[in-house]
Amino acid sequence: MSNHITVENLTHTYDTRCALDHVNFSVSRGEVFGFLGPNGSGKTTLFKILSTLITPTSGVINIFGHDIYTERKLIRKLLGVVFQQPALDGKLTVIENLRHQGHLYGLRGRQLNDRINELLKQFNLNDRTKDLVEELSGGLQRRVEIAKALLHSPQVLLLDEPSSGLDIGVRRQLSEYLSVLAENEGICILLTTHLMDEADECKRVAILDDGRLVALGSPDELKSQIGGDVVSVETKNNESLYNAIEEKFHVSTTITEDYIHIESTRANDLVKDIMVAFPDDILSVRLSKPTLEDVFIKLTGSKFV
Repeated sequence: MSNHITVENLTHTYDTRCALDHVNFSVSRGEVFGFLGPNGSGKTTLFKILSTLITPTSGVINIFGHDIYTERKLIRKLLGVVFQQPALDGKLTVIENLRHQGHLYGLRGRQLNDRINELLKQFNLNDRTKDLVEELSGGLQRRVEIAKALLHSPQVLLLDEPSSGLDIGVRRQLSEYLSVLAENEGICILLTTHLMDEADECKRVAILDDGRLVALGSPDELKSQIGGDVVSVETKNNESLYNAIEEKFHVSTTITEDYIHIESTRANDLVKDIMVAFPDDILSVRLSKPTLEDVFIKLTGSKFV
């Protein structure tokens, strides 16, 4: 059996709209791989294709040696899927939800009990087994969702916007769980997200925009594409000042509807110089280290929304 997921020239259209345009990537065992993109970038379509909910228009998809067109049933046995919308029964307890999920996969008796106990321990849910799911916090419910998806020991875990609605502390904790899970059990984890901090915790990130794969690499590799630190300037007239800053300081700039974004290896001095040169036109100036959002702006010329 192959240890990779391979996607080549994946294309999908809805009538005349192209949702995915010749997308290429591969993911290995033990890797947490994130698809980062704004609404409408193609993340949901990609998730549905990988989880075998829809058939792509064209392209090659091979999941651990199995073709997604001809071996869909075999692939589904390899998958654990966590959808963006909760799939737990809130009127049942944690252990009842897990037990019923196990029955759907043909698990019974001691085998099922041992697997449930293993997952309860792994996700720190031992003291929550008799709690109704509807009484749990969002973070705890997400842990139960993931435990449920792992009951049948899948080789691939797919998560659609797993941190949606969770605060940043819980998101970070969830990312830590996923990293440990991938490393210790050799599971291939793929997730979609529009959250920068969640993408930052992935081993590698694919940035999608309007159905196209515009960047692929580790978060650090992607951010290294930015030439220095980032200065974001809010002005009374971005268009005119954009041209004036480029002409005066000879810097790499990108303009969005809200800010002028400037990459510079001398960002601290540049902030002062801009304030001195255009004191009446500046509303605010922000200096920051490069983020994945800055990478997106640099590559697409658009704000990440």
